[in-house]
Amino acid sequence: MFIGPVGVGTIDQLEPGPGSVVSWHPSPAARAKAQHAPISAVPAGYMQAGHLRGFSEDAARGLDYSRLFIVTADVAGRADIRAMSYVINAHLRRHDTYRSWFEYTDAEHIVRRTIEDPADIEFVPTEHGEMTPAQLRDHLLATPDPLQWDCFTFGIIQHADRFTFYVSIDHLHMDTQFMGLVLMEILMMYDALAAGGAPITLPSPGSFDDYCIRQRRYTAALTLESPPVRAWIQFAEDNNGTLPDFPLPLGDRSVPGASSLLAVPLMDEQQTARFESACIEAGTRFIGGVFACAALADHALTGADTYYGLAPSDTRAPTERVTLGWFTGLIPITVPVATRSFGDVARAAQASFDSAADLANVPFDRVLELAPWLSRPRRGYPLLNFLDAGLPPLSAFLTTELGGLNFGLYGDGRLSDPLITWVVRHEKTTMMAVMFPNNPIARESVARYAETIKSVYVRVADGYGAVPVSNVCR
Repeated sequence: MFIGPVGVGTIDQLEPGPGSVVSWHPSPAARAKAQHAPISAVPAGYMQAGHLRGFSEDAARGLDYSRLFIVTADVAGRADIRAMSYVINAHLRRHDTYRSWFEYTDAEHIVRRTIEDPADIEFVPTEHGEMTPAQLRDHLLATPDPLQWDCFTFGIIQHADRFTFYVSIDHLHMDTQFMGLVLMEILMMYDALAAGGAPITLPSPGSFDDYCIRQRRYTAALTLESPPVRAWIQFAEDNNGTLPDFPLPLGDRSVPGASSLLAVPLMDEQQTARFESACIEAGTRFIGGVFACAALADHALTGADTYYGLAPSDTRAPTERVTLGWFTGLIPITVPVATRSFGDVARAAQASFDSAADLANVPFDRVLELAPWLSRPRRGYPLLNFLDAGLPPLSAFLTTELGGLNFGLYGDGRLSDPLITWVVRHEKTTMMAVMFPNNPIARESVARYAETIKSVYVRVADGYGAVPVSNVCR
């Protein structure tokens, strides 16, 4: 799948071409400093704690765990290894999340250890020689797990007339919001140094440690009577005491296996413009229409009168816009569907999204602590992401002087618990990508889902926005 110049997929789709590989890893002194780093009073963020729990529980069952963000970019010419070493170390010392690692016993016993002096972090280059694409993929998948300090790797693949820069970072330290920004930060600094200039001045990075402290302080004050907790409980109870599931069968998700990705064009440029007009006419934003289409597709497939969905949301404060870390929260979406027009459904979806936005600051794991009669989903839950390439931060990523480069954003393709859907609006098209468990039942279900939801988008774009749901879904 491509978003303008950005390719999105799983690691099996990464084909940078053969080349000589240089990767950056901790020096022995830095590794020793990390190993003996003192215990920190800063708690793990809720998403970090859940990630450590999921990884550890799956490892105990002999299962692999989806955990890596892999980001690539092609740069003209030969790589300046000395300049790149400076840039990588400046990046690592700039963001405080890289200074921490965790000892995990269980969800109640997570110990953070933190390197006190950022200058103690030093990554040094290692030459590997020529690698085939398959060898490179194995190399990236060997990025240390989230119980190791150095669960992040940087490198370059030198080709004849260009090099591919890559980053492989465990989800423990990065969310999707920062995938493009990490490239911008590193490559803009590298570009300045390689051209003989001085290091560029970057905005203050903020502190992920401060966010973790703030999050735990806020969630500790919540009770069963807190309005956001009551709202989450109602949402879960409406979904059999847990989070909603995908509307179609996904096979046996307890069986080890890889994930796959299906990319589908939803609308061309003209249809996208007409769809947005239908949203505006209904008094909603584009995202309201996105969730309305998900609700209508769900109704067409299952007959359900109410749609329940989950929207990932960035919870960064204004001072944390360029802070590396895992800031993602979830917004629960509830949309009544039956016997209503697209406009009615879109207004309901927009109202649900807007009114529940603050619930992203309340992790569902905290709700489970307060309401133990609810349950954590057995094998994950579906997420619906909407990205507008014309809005920041993605717009900045695509329109900087780096925008002409060939970028790639890849998942590691390991066992996939959640089913994740992205709807991406770009200048010329609106696309959808679905990551799902790679088994025959899930493939058939996701193909059927994609066909259904595309038909809903097209019918709305082609002028059916004012007619009843039964006609939109026909």
